[in-house]
Amino acid sequence: MLRQAQHDVPLFRSKLVRQVLLLFLAILPSLSPAQSPELTTNNITWTTPSRNAGESMPCGGGDIGLNVWAENGDVLFYIARSGTFDENNSLLKLGRVRLRLTPNPFEKGTFRQALTLQTGDVTLTGTVGRNTAQVHIWAEVFRPIVHVEVTGSQKFSIEASYESWRFADRRLKGKENNQNSYKWAPQGEVKTRRDSIGFRGQGVEFFHQNQGPTVFDVAVRQQGLDGVKNQLYNPLSQLIFGGALQGPNMRPAGKTTGQYLNTPYHGWKLQSRAPARSHSLVVALHTAPVPTAPQWQQELQKTLAAAQNSKAARQRTLAWWRTYWQRSFIHIQPEKAAANATEWQAGRNYQLMRYMLGCNAFGQYPTKFNGGLFTYDPVLTDSTLKFTPDFRNWGGGTHTAQNQRLVYWPLLKSGDAELLKPQFDFYLRLLRNAELRSRTYWHHPGASFTEQLENFGLPNPAEYNWKRPADFDKGLEYNAWLEYEWDTVLEFCLMMLDAEQYAGQDATPYLPFIESCLTFFDEHYQYLARQRGAKALDGAGHLVLYPGSGAETYKMAYNSTATITGLRTVLTRLLALPPTYGPPAQRQKWAAMLGRIPAISFRESQGRPTIAPAKSWERLNNTESPQLYPVFPWGAYGVGKAGLDTARNTYLYDADVRKFRSHVGWKQHNIFAARLGLTAEAAELTVKKLQDSGRRFPAFWGPGYDWTPDHNWGGSGMIGLQEMLLQTDGRKIYLLPAWPKNWDVHFKLHAPYQTTVEGVLKNGKLELLKVLPESRRADVVVM
Repeated sequence: MLRQAQHDVPLFRSKLVRQVLLLFLAILPSLSPAQSPELTTNNITWTTPSRNAGESMPCGGGDIGLNVWAENGDVLFYIARSGTFDENNSLLKLGRVRLRLTPNPFEKGTFRQALTLQTGDVTLTGTVGRNTAQVHIWAEVFRPIVHVEVTGSQKFSIEASYESWRFADRRLKGKENNQNSYKWAPQGEVKTRRDSIGFRGQGVEFFHQNQGPTVFDVAVRQQGLDGVKNQLYNPLSQLIFGGALQGPNMRPAGKTTGQYLNTPYHGWKLQSRAPARSHSLVVALHTAPVPTAPQWQQELQKTLAAAQNSKAARQRTLAWWRTYWQRSFIHIQPEKAAANATEWQAGRNYQLMRYMLGCNAFGQYPTKFNGGLFTYDPVLTDSTLKFTPDFRNWGGGTHTAQNQRLVYWPLLKSGDAELLKPQFDFYLRLLRNAELRSRTYWHHPGASFTEQLENFGLPNPAEYNWKRPADFDKGLEYNAWLEYEWDTVLEFCLMMLDAEQYAGQDATPYLPFIESCLTFFDEHYQYLARQRGAKALDGAGHLVLYPGSGAETYKMAYNSTATITGLRTVLTRLLALPPTYGPPAQRQKWAAMLGRIPAISFRESQGRPTIAPAKSWERLNNTESPQLYPVFPWGAYGVGKAGLDTARNTYLYDADVRKFRSHVGWKQHNIFAARLGLTAEAAELTVKKLQDSGRRFPAFWGPGYDWTPDHNWGGSGMIGLQEMLLQTDGRKIYLLPAWPKNWDVHFKLHAPYQTTVEGVLKNGKLELLKVLPESRRADVVVM
């Protein structure tokens, strides 16, 4: 009867229903939970053009990063995308676009360039007399498409040039190889091959097609893995990446040449067919491992066809950014925004760093610690490095876990667990290769992940070292910094378990990976013990973790504290999973392995008990403080936990910790201080980390120890700020454990068991505390 009644609705009434529905859908975004009112004060606005690309502004979405700036009357942007690795494992830019309007309101007159966080876009406005034009640039979140929308108060013409410095093969020499996986040890001539670029239809098409052999083939041969080569995952083989620039009112207008800074380029120009008050362009991108260029071109055409429906894509993109900013925020001293106080800067730059992380939310590869998607001409970071915009120090396809972890730890408390997927998938793809390493070299199971890891799961060939003793273990890096440093992967194992606890993500796909990483330690250190003597375990039935490493600093370590605490934490967390994870036999295996983990060691510092970095070690090789890794990331010590005094003693009195303490780059002392409830120390170091970078864009920190923008600098700053506000222990939520009483703050953070905590602290009093679900309020302890 109900269905019949619906069919009988008069036509005019059904139209009215549709109109009401469309109106409801239009206002629906305004009915959703509001973004923090302070967010608009975090937008970045410039009122003068930039001098060069080093004064660019980030813009992006999905897996695209753009550096946008105006210079000498032109609007320019670099294009980057996750996963664009060439034969040498450089992470190549996808070119530069230059826009010029005629008449040109950007040449002289008033100027404005703004990054609007709420909508994820950049808008440039120029005015000369009565002539005003606006260039609006944004990237779709769910498709690899960049939109450029240009409007004016009067009719104008537009010229858009696609510019590339890869118009010919380029031989790489000296330090320029630091952008790829050969680093300081190239094997013969290394060159970046030219791209294929040309007019196609009414646009410009550009792509890079990998040709063999690649650095994957070189590393496999170097490391004695030719026998299993056909079983190894190879992300570089037949990879083609690039895209097309086109617009509905545009036509090809010839080629040009020039030089930007120290880099020559060729340009392919598009010209508007006729003056108009609005013009639009799209840059559609495509990356795929395919055997032929025509196949890639055919697939690119599908993306170009999809780009025609920009209105629907814009609404989806706006909705995603709206939800993103609703999920989490930290605003410090919001009333001091106009004064640009350093603590306010720390809160604002936290939001800017989170924006840049959001630009690679759905990348095939994780956000690189050494610049992410927002690197620019290296001569603007180091005047001696006169290389192309493809350059970044510490490589493109090389992933250093000690650095990568600091980019990804903040995403749990910011509620961005979905952004962890590129980093998790990176490791899942490499699992088979890591297991084949163990089987080939030592004939035991388990995944062997080294530090300085290539995107195909093998050690970086330069760090592995070409000048090795003939009889040296082929599974080891012959490297004073990296030898026996296996344990960094355990932090990503814990992240996978935390994603289940914080966001309710299914941990099932990650259990084989986690178990294989743990199995490596259990098997390998018993294997090494049998090489030395008759027994696989010590007299107490524990593993002898020797040789090992305390980060890159305490080398040839015996029972490294960081390794022990990592193994113990991951195994304990596995056993704490709901019973639906793992049958009884598997859980018995985890429990038995946990029983074989030794205790950590302690020592005396200035007459006080402190945590030792290991039971013993042979030398110091870097400046990390792994004796505090039980505090972060492993959480064995901290506010509300046993042994807090001993951990604080380690921070305050350990001579190495004191000597190594800093806020620069990947240094984590701000995080240690926050987790230990040392408010003054945490505040000082975190503000130093997150205050304005000294570059035009305030969150382009670095180079530090790595490159600019230094994302592990920003990530460690984010973690410190979060830990100052909120810490957890089991179901307990400690609020404001290291927060200065005189810092007003409005924050919203996430806690385990799908919990959100929003608070307002003003004049030393907690004026608002909102906990969802409400049942979790009883677990909150305000410090």
